[in-house]
Amino acid sequence: MAETYAYRVRDRGGKIVTGTLLGDSQALVVNRLREMGYVPLQIQVKKEGLNRELTLRPGHVKMKSMAVFSRQFATMVNSGLPILRALAILSDQTESKELTKVLTQVRIDVERGSSLSEAMTRHPKVFTNLYIAMIRSGEVGGVLDSVLLRLADNIEKEVALRQKIKSAMTYPVVVLLMVGMILTAMLLFIVPQFEGIYANLGGTLPLPTRILLGTSALIRNFWFVWLALTVGFVIAFRRYKKTERGRAQVDMLKLKVPVFGNLFHKSALSRFANTLGVLLRSGVPILQALDIVKDTVNNKVISVAVSDVQSSVKEGESIAKPLGKHAVFPPMVVQMLAVGEETGAVDSMLEKVAQFYDEEVTASVDALTSLIEPLMIAVIGGAVGLSVVALYLPMFNLINLVK
Repeated sequence: MAETYAYRVRDRGGKIVTGTLLGDSQALVVNRLREMGYVPLQIQVKKEGLNRELTLRPGHVKMKSMAVFSRQFATMVNSGLPILRALAILSDQTESKELTKVLTQVRIDVERGSSLSEAMTRHPKVFTNLYIAMIRSGEVGGVLDSVLLRLADNIEKEVALRQKIKSAMTYPVVVLLMVGMILTAMLLFIVPQFEGIYANLGGTLPLPTRILLGTSALIRNFWFVWLALTVGFVIAFRRYKKTERGRAQVDMLKLKVPVFGNLFHKSALSRFANTLGVLLRSGVPILQALDIVKDTVNNKVISVAVSDVQSSVKEGESIAKPLGKHAVFPPMVVQMLAVGEETGAVDSMLEKVAQFYDEEVTASVDALTSLIEPLMIAVIGGAVGLSVVALYLPMFNLINLVK
């Protein structure tokens, strides 16, 4: 098992350098330091003790780190640098500690005779099926550097796509949270003050005021019940979402939800076209590519359609025909794929489809941003305004309430 070694070395200029490295043994660490041009002075196993790093998501590496790693790896391979040395350099210079550990283990496995793709399969949390399949195709075809560049481009596009969706979702989520906090504060602290005043006045309160006071009493007296119901609902929803039926229904609902459904639909189509196009362009067999797309498209509705395509392709049919049976794929996508099959340029057509929907997602995000701002202002004003009106409504009839 690899351990962390603390080292003290002298560089080519005679300067003392200290740091840490992950390795299977002290001898391997010494050899690696010499490869890097250092003269080892002292090497020992690092004792972490109470300084052990707390990792909330062990084994997780950010997509941005993977994109940077892929692009740098491609440059080194293209420059004629041996894979082992490239992995050693990359594990040292990456900022992600989790990625450093994984790359060190991958390098050790490659040193022991494993292929690069085989070594990566031992780390499924870092290297996806898509990543491993493309690396394997690059090894077989002798174009590892080109495949790594495609992987870097694909990951960067995925990061950009997620960022666009996140930017569209962040504003309304924050506003709704603020509205919830404001209303909760009013119901817990402000409304009870008026409840005592109205009780002393007597008379029948207007219906909106009675609803507001009743809601405040329910929240204050049974807050633990509401909390338990909320937690129970969240847990039940997450468990249901993990089931096949639940995942399919939630994904279908995401595509049909007002305002945001169109954005989710376009982003799913972009991810489908981009992933399948990159795999086919990298030389991955069509059936294997469809199998990977089915798992990585992140939408059960599209996954079902891809499974249907996969079954048809196994029987010798085309890709476009079974796609046309599923309403989730617009006619434009189906027709472009049909033309791509006729001309033998499916990967190029998929690239154009992905580019089109990337632009559509950008346009949708811009439109949503301009639409949501006034909408959210109206929501805040309406929610707070109705509460205030309901609270002060009895004041307009104060003379009738006083006995």
